[in-house]
Amino acid sequence: MDKVRIGIVGTGYVGNLHGQIYSQDSRAVVSALYDIVPERAERTARAIGGRVCSSRDELMENCDAVLVCAPNKTHPEIASHAVAQGKHVFCEKPFAIGIDEARKLLETAQSSDRVFQVGHNRRFAPVYVRLSELVGGDVPHSAHIKMNRGELKNPVWTGDTDVTGGFLYETTIHLFDMMRFQFGEIEELVAYGSQHEYPELDEFSIIFKFKNGFHCTFASSSDASWHFPFERIEVFCHYRTILTEEMERLFDSRGFDHRTQDIASYSCHMLEKFEKWGYLQEDRAFIDSILGGTPPPVTALDGFKSVELVESVYEAIRTGEKVRF
Repeated sequence: MDKVRIGIVGTGYVGNLHGQIYSQDSRAVVSALYDIVPERAERTARAIGGRVCSSRDELMENCDAVLVCAPNKTHPEIASHAVAQGKHVFCEKPFAIGIDEARKLLETAQSSDRVFQVGHNRRFAPVYVRLSELVGGDVPHSAHIKMNRGELKNPVWTGDTDVTGGFLYETTIHLFDMMRFQFGEIEELVAYGSQHEYPELDEFSIIFKFKNGFHCTFASSSDASWHFPFERIEVFCHYRTILTEEMERLFDSRGFDHRTQDIASYSCHMLEKFEKWGYLQEDRAFIDSILGGTPPPVTALDGFKSVELVESVYEAIRTGEKVRF
């Protein structure tokens, strides 16, 4: 295979984002595009190339790898179609909506000998890679995490549960996956939620306990304004705090008091968004896995686990009971 032929299903914002990255990767070529709104696919073709297809079947005939970038609830159907056609699959988050759909897609993905990668881009963001290095070199005991949105009005579909599957699936799921990436597997959780601005649960407070003894609090709000930073992780170690501010920067503070305190910083604000948010690195990793025949860095099981966490939080709120894994 000289170049991996990329087919993109769904040419909205994130489909174009990945398409632009692959159009500049010498190991890949954007070869096929499909969108239920043909004019949208045509605009993308004019910008980055690729054949505009009239059906998903036509797209499958003209690519080696399929990027699933359509609305959340369509991910399992499109990804399963691509696996059945023997394609490599990059499935944007969320992996699926609901545990039954997620389990079926996991079985489908694991039955394939092709690459199946899930789009949890934050694992590749330099700030979170640096956090992982620092956490790995110490013994953190607890953390506080928040993942907010300013609103669910722009774009309009972010407030439509028929499209998103629920608030936790659209934004918060990013840091649910990040918790497993940084701190390991979760043993149990308790959660509280309420509904204020939108016709769904839109405010959450959660406590997670991990199998290694680590524990953390987690807050997520859908109408918190876009006050900086809308996402943040504070990790607490022995006389040490490691703090991230979105994917812009990280602070590492050590010391017993102000006389001994030493604060180091790591900034990414000069990077282009594609690299700062990890999209560039995750797309390169997908091609690396296809050409190298190696497992992807974010697997179908990782995608399933993130859906399992979302559904477990909703269950804990609905029942008022602790959820154990």
